[in-house]
Parts: sequence; C-alpha cells; structure tokens
Amino acid sequence: MKRIMLASASPRRRELLEKIGLKFEVEPSNYAEDMRSGLSPDELARTISLGKARAVAVRHKNAIIIAADTFIVFRGKIMGKPGTEAEARKMLMRLRGKPHSVITGFTILDVDKDKVLTESVETVVHIKNLTPEEINAYVKSKEPLGKAGAYAIQGLGSVIVARIEGDYFNVMGLPLSALVEALKEFGIHVLRS
Repeated sequence: MKRIMLASASPRRRELLEKIGLKFEVEPSNYAEDMRSGLSPDELARTISLGKARAVAVRHKNAIIIAADTFIVFRGKIMGKPGTEAEARKMLMRLRGKPHSVITGFTILDVDKDKVLTESVETVVHIKNLTPEEINAYVKSKEPLGKAGAYAIQGLGSVIVARIEGDYFNVMGLPLSALVEALKEFGIHVLRS
C-alpha cells in the first residue's frame, strides 16, 4: 500500500486527518508561497496547495501526497495573520458584524502515476458584532496572533462566530467532506468495513 504524506506543518491539519482515522506521515513542504500572482483567492489557494504537494512529491516514491492552503478573504482581499496585538485588533474590528470567506485549496497527488486532483472549498463565516471591549479581551488571550483573520474557530474564537455557511472543518484548514470524497479517486476509502 502507498504511504500517505501530509505536506503541512499545521497541527490542525494533522489533528483533522487523525480524527478520520487516516494513517499518514507528516513532511512540511517548505514551498515558497507567492501571494503576488494576480490570481483569484480560490485559484491562488489551489496553486499554492499544488506547489506544496509537488515540493514533497519529488522526495518520495510510492506515495500519495496531501497538501492544502487556507485564506481568509474579506471584500475580495486576502487577510493575513496578525503578528501583533494591534494588527489582530484592527483585523477583528474590520470583520465584526460582517461575513467573510475562508477558502482552502487542497491537492492530492499520486507520485507514481503523476495523478493530480486540486480543488478549493469556500465557507462563509459571520463574526458577531463585537464590542471593542470583547475584541480587546479576545486579543489579550493571545489566540488571534498568527491566525489567519485573527481568530481560531476551534478555540476561544468559537464564541465570536455568529454562524457559518459551509464546512466547519474548512475554517480549521482542511475541508474534510470534500477531501474524503476526492481521496476515493485515489483508492482511499475512509468509510470502508
């Protein structure tokens, strides 16, 4: 049987694949992401996930590579990860009371067959109309730092989300439903007795 490789250092993606019982190894891609390509956010997410998969594939035989890249998109622009509390506060002030999109591009690549499948999934997230005091309290928790869009839905950030439209796990960084369906094309069936 072919080895499955997760081309990501993300602890969330690792945790999600473990939850569905997939046996895999982790090898971060170290792919240099170019955010200035002029592509739409969904095209860019797919392109970067493909680049990550190919970067790991060149080092392996008899393997299936899974890679992904996730963006927060607000009013057509990609939001990055805040490095400071001030940046996190500013991002959350922009997002409060408004919807934004979480877009994940993922790629599955069979190294030996050079078979590739790349998709993107969008989930719409509605952030509550937070008060400045609520934003400050959340920022003080330090959770928003280094998180795309300045929140983590699987943590304390869950209390700032009013609702979502789409795949919850996509917001965490890996759209499990779409991924499991796509894996079937590579002979990998998560639900098989």
